[in-house]
Amino acid sequence: MENLSARDQKHLWHPLTQHKLHPKTLGIVKAQGALLFDENGNEYIDGIASWYTCMYGHCNVYILSKVSAQMKQLDQVVFSGFTHEPAVNLSEELVKILPGNQQKLFFSDNGSTATEVGIKMALQYHFNRGEKRNVMLALEDGFHGDTFGAMSVSGLSVYNGPFEEHFIQVERFPAPTKDNIDDILAHLNMLMEQKNIAGFIYEPLVQGAAAMKMHDAEALNKVLKLLQYNDVVTIADEVMTGFGKTGNYFASDYVETKPDVVCLSKALTAGLVPMAITTCTQKIYSAFYSDELKKGLFHGHTYTANPLACTAALAGLELLRSEEMQKNIHRIMESHQQFDLQIKDSPKIARTRQCGVIYALDLNLKIERYGNLRDKLFRHFMDNGVFLRPLGNTIYVLPPYIITDEQLQKVYGTIKSALEII
Repeated sequence: MENLSARDQKHLWHPLTQHKLHPKTLGIVKAQGALLFDENGNEYIDGIASWYTCMYGHCNVYILSKVSAQMKQLDQVVFSGFTHEPAVNLSEELVKILPGNQQKLFFSDNGSTATEVGIKMALQYHFNRGEKRNVMLALEDGFHGDTFGAMSVSGLSVYNGPFEEHFIQVERFPAPTKDNIDDILAHLNMLMEQKNIAGFIYEPLVQGAAAMKMHDAEALNKVLKLLQYNDVVTIADEVMTGFGKTGNYFASDYVETKPDVVCLSKALTAGLVPMAITTCTQKIYSAFYSDELKKGLFHGHTYTANPLACTAALAGLELLRSEEMQKNIHRIMESHQQFDLQIKDSPKIARTRQCGVIYALDLNLKIERYGNLRDKLFRHFMDNGVFLRPLGNTIYVLPPYIITDEQLQKVYGTIKSALEII
């Protein structure tokens, strides 16, 4: 019988893949905790929690038990005109840990749709108030997803090049730091005089797809304060950073000025099933609350607020808030710090950085984002039983919170050995 890779090639089209250059895929047949198992019996430590989703481990028994029970009660129901216990419970529990100004939750399917909804909220907020504001602000090198609004505000042309002529209007500026904040504030003041600025979408503290590029909370706060003073809707894309990855529940917790809108997905449902939520303040919601039907937010998805996904999210929240999981987060943070002391002075490393459980290092050489040397590094990690996905010359670790100390040390050791082959 043909293996999974051979059967896969007949019909499947994978994301972020040029199939003529990379025709083969690896068949994964099982996952448990921090481990993935392939069809050949090999195991791999999942050093990036499968794109930052399975933060409490794969096939978490507690989450599975909750979702299994829910499947026998209510599997799916339309969320337009109906509601259900898992969605109501999730709204009540999530609001407890969200930035304190967040009041309303709008469900969708994934990270791209979460940001798409946020962008729509910003544009329609001003439209409903009779203001012509149609320009979005975004950070350089940002990434917010693959739907058209999300692509418009993303700054990585490697993903967006063929579609750019179709985008909404966007003005970009660099991620704010202590060194550039004065120039940024002057630039923003100029833009607000010249353009009809509706909203600003940003990845708080860490720009994930930009190779874990990190910026300054204090400088970001100054940007948010200025924009909110001018009634620009601020949208925190916490799809990657949310649910404990930065050390706090959300990256926005480190910033004094809270966003008007927050976008959530990935770890929201603990990697079990797709779901997203876009939250907002009462002020934003009130601009849509009207006797005029056309002022409603007419956006919807078939599986909006799916009861099983809501149940997975509820179980994940319970685990996140537990003493054990919080200790795990801090254990990983401390381990990263110790690893950094061992490796940061290597002449083969240009720089290192850390935010919570996110650790990244830049190799001291130029590597194409999807080039041959990057592929060589990826194969080295896999050959040594570690799943990491280098972004160009950046190697990063963002492990499940339940990863063991032994597994973490193997990840670090494999990174050290990678330095010897470049």
